[in-house]
Amino acid sequence: MGQDTFGRAVAWPGVRTSELTTPALIVERDVLDANLATMSAALPGARLRPHVKAHKTTALARRQQALGHPGFTCATVRECEVMAAAGLGADLLLANEVLDTRRLGALVAGGARVTVAVDSPETVAAAAAGGVREVLVDVNVGLDRCGCAPERAGELAGAARRAGLEVRGVMGYEGHLQLVTDPDERKRRTGEAMALLQAAAGDVGGEIISAGGTGTHRDNTWATEIQAGSYALMDTAYGSVGHPFGQALSVLGTVVSVSAGRAVADVGLKALGMDHGLPAIAGAEVRRCADEHTTFVPDAPVRVGDRVRVLPAHIDPTVVLHERMHLVDGDTVLETWPVDMRGW
Repeated sequence: MGQDTFGRAVAWPGVRTSELTTPALIVERDVLDANLATMSAALPGARLRPHVKAHKTTALARRQQALGHPGFTCATVRECEVMAAAGLGADLLLANEVLDTRRLGALVAGGARVTVAVDSPETVAAAAAGGVREVLVDVNVGLDRCGCAPERAGELAGAARRAGLEVRGVMGYEGHLQLVTDPDERKRRTGEAMALLQAAAGDVGGEIISAGGTGTHRDNTWATEIQAGSYALMDTAYGSVGHPFGQALSVLGTVVSVSAGRAVADVGLKALGMDHGLPAIAGAEVRRCADEHTTFVPDAPVRVGDRVRVLPAHIDPTVVLHERMHLVDGDTVLETWPVDMRGW
């Protein structure tokens, strides 16, 4: 056991999981490896462009690269910078609109390949001014977030080429369909969304049609690459939909209070992403979460000091709240990984 710069305990390989200071982000190695292998079999090589926003950890990205996936999807400039610094910048897609692209241009000048999403004349101009050389035209396929109207995609691609940019193709995220539970409905609606994207691709040109996520990875047979990320660690929201991935990540907590009919763990809103609802605890009913606490009703008696694994409903905003995650095998900590892509 070592200490960080603040004097807090930091686990080194071989330390017991039960000795970790809580709350602690833990990842079961066997489940993680099974998830990575399952997705790689379904989407081999460049068919999968893993999205690092879900785990924000270059150590995990290296495992994905080792399985044959050469390119990655990022959500922030910071993610691109850290990936490039880690030697993982051979083909990065920033699947987000950015107006200040100077840092991206510096990455390109340093040898990284960075493609950025554009959906307006302003984002095209920003990419060109900042030194980015390659773009994808982002198309709204029904999520109603970013993305231009499909019928405007060709016009925008022309503006990008006139600005000296290479247009590699299109992207469109059917995020509104990721948690649709009925498989037939999800497949049908994914096809409808991708029909919009394919029409735009015909107007835009280029070789890439980038789309999809963990929720539609089996349904989206139209995109040339799928931007899935949550599959590696998983959360209870995706777990409820019936995908072939296990819950690799949990937040380890300690029971700090026990009363008649309830118990309280030291894992609260500051350690969990809550936008998809309450977390889960095996063998218990979670009642509520506060800043530092999760109150639950256990099926069997628990004692103060017992450890519990709290399963988040949304992985992305959970991971970003932690400085590190621990790769474990049961009660043994195998590795401790910094969550090194936090920030913007």
